[in-house]
Amino acid sequence: MKKILFIIGSLRKQSFNRELSVMVKGMLQGKAEVTELDYSQVPFINQDEEYPAPQAVADARKAVAEADGVWIFSPEYNYSYPGHVKNLIDWLSRPVDPADRNAPTVLAGKKFTLTGAGGKAATAGCRKLLTTLLTVLKADVMTEGQTGIALNLEAWTEGRMILTEEQKAQLAKQAELFLEFIK
Repeated sequence: MKKILFIIGSLRKQSFNRELSVMVKGMLQGKAEVTELDYSQVPFINQDEEYPAPQAVADARKAVAEADGVWIFSPEYNYSYPGHVKNLIDWLSRPVDPADRNAPTVLAGKKFTLTGAGGKAATAGCRKLLTTLLTVLKADVMTEGQTGIALNLEAWTEGRMILTEEQKAQLAKQAELFLEFIK
């Protein structure tokens, strides 16, 4: 069974992107082994602390390396990705061996897909910039079938995310496509 690692781009416990990840995990049940990366303890990237890597960074690298695919669920902050997501990716993009600056990183060749819940733009800016960033870092990003969710009014006013049947179908299709992508 393929291993898929979820990265939730919001650290908020009741985040809508976390809710989406729970839905997708249900869709993948029996089809893939799903785990979620806890990167809340990853420090700000700092070359003074790069080698040896802090334990939280080493754990994140190991989780990514062991996954067949990585699925990022992220909100959009000011038409971009959250700073803590960028910080995590910056750590993952660094060579593990300080003596071999040309060694591949854990991102090189790793299969990724992206989903996001946010405002009217449905996280299009975030997903576009993450696709560009990950591609530059030699990750293999599935661009077909990425899902962006424009949150309903109740999400903003009552904290209740309500998905349409069409949105649920988009997520199911993305899950199907990602399983094919990581084969």
